[in-house]
Amino acid sequence: MAKQHLSQASVTSFPHQVFREYDIRGIADTEITEDFAYTLAQAYAQLLPEGVSKPVVVARDVRLSGLRLQQAVMRGLVALGIDVIDLGMVPTPMAYYAVYHLEAAGCIMVTASHNPAEYNGFKLMLGQESFHGEALQALKRIMLNLSAKQAGKQGSVQCQDLSQVYTDFVVQDCKLARPLKVVIDAGNGPAGLVAAPVYRALGCDVVELYCEPDGRFPNHHPDPTVEENMQDIAAKVCEVGADLGIAFDGDGDRIGVVDEQGHIIWGDMLLLLLSRELLLQHPGATVISEAKSSQLLYDDIQARGGHAIMWQTGHSLMKAKIKETGALLAGEMSGHFFFADRYFGFDDAVYAGARLMQLLAVKKAPLSSLLHDLPSKVSTPEIRIDCPDAEKFGIVEAAKQYFADEGYVMNTVDGMRLYHAGGWALLRASNTQPALVLRYEADDNASLQALRALLEGWLKQRGGNCGRA
Repeated sequence: MAKQHLSQASVTSFPHQVFREYDIRGIADTEITEDFAYTLAQAYAQLLPEGVSKPVVVARDVRLSGLRLQQAVMRGLVALGIDVIDLGMVPTPMAYYAVYHLEAAGCIMVTASHNPAEYNGFKLMLGQESFHGEALQALKRIMLNLSAKQAGKQGSVQCQDLSQVYTDFVVQDCKLARPLKVVIDAGNGPAGLVAAPVYRALGCDVVELYCEPDGRFPNHHPDPTVEENMQDIAAKVCEVGADLGIAFDGDGDRIGVVDEQGHIIWGDMLLLLLSRELLLQHPGATVISEAKSSQLLYDDIQARGGHAIMWQTGHSLMKAKIKETGALLAGEMSGHFFFADRYFGFDDAVYAGARLMQLLAVKKAPLSSLLHDLPSKVSTPEIRIDCPDAEKFGIVEAAKQYFADEGYVMNTVDGMRLYHAGGWALLRASNTQPALVLRYEADDNASLQALRALLEGWLKQRGGNCGRA
């Protein structure tokens, strides 16, 4: 039996570092323990409306520590009289879906997304609002001052399987004009258990890769933003003659896509395709993306009568901005896509894949041809430079000040997006790891190299403890 609270003596060893900007992640069984999970659940219960009668949804991904941590969370809630709906092992979006479908009080999802197998953590919703930033810090403060509590009447635990309900919803919403052949790669996460039956119910010929849940992730790391992790699905698409390939991250809220030639279509270009389709149905709609995304995306949205907003990176921040602005669509380079026109505005990779296939099914052209009308640009992938947490934000602020003083045009909504030489250079501090994030885009390679020399030259001259690009 896990301890039922964190004693005051343990405060000095409390893993403060696991509270990230968007969620909670750390090393399982050392930082993220059953004791921690139980206490988190009891602290979360303090944030629920007094006398709440609605249940809290609790679920987990495939990680080997997941069941133990999920059980500890449920014990913590039940001890305070909170009823629990146990979804078992599912993708994170299924937990979000359950909150809306069941009108639950919120959810606690045990997951570390695409982090290595030894990690685990939590993504949380209170009502239909995502936890991020100050809300997570407030939860931490409650945990640090919490004593073990027990309600007079314990809550109940009810197991539910929403897979058929979810499948029926997606099939009704995303009918395909013609059947497609699709390869899916779940990276041994839970998404394949949902995606394969959903896509088959849509009429697709589905070829499965690594859809057997395995918390060791034996085939490749479940992160579709890393090109190396997309090699197997690219090869399989070409081998079987599929229309496209759809890969999922470790908890099924991010999508990666390859076209019928096995070429990766990155997140900003996927959002461009999706926004074109959206604006046909909703002229003038607002679409949100991030500072890492191509200028082609923003220009295309505006040219087609939409309203493009550049916002801060982070799935929780995007969801909050959607609600604030009434945007109908948002997306990130990382593969988070948020639909609020016919869906609930949260990131769901299986649903995003269905929407993409619905778009493709009405076209008479292959996926690879749908972006051929765009102007030519050259760009880098996301570049990460190791940089201590204590230094990274200060470096970004110093860069903003220096380049502003030099008269450069920039956007500072999330770090510094510097416009120069017919392109742009991005410098921002990662919110999830001790690193600086850089990316570049320009009209030609010479202009791109000039941008790199400008920004990286400044970083090198400044010195400090950060690595080199």
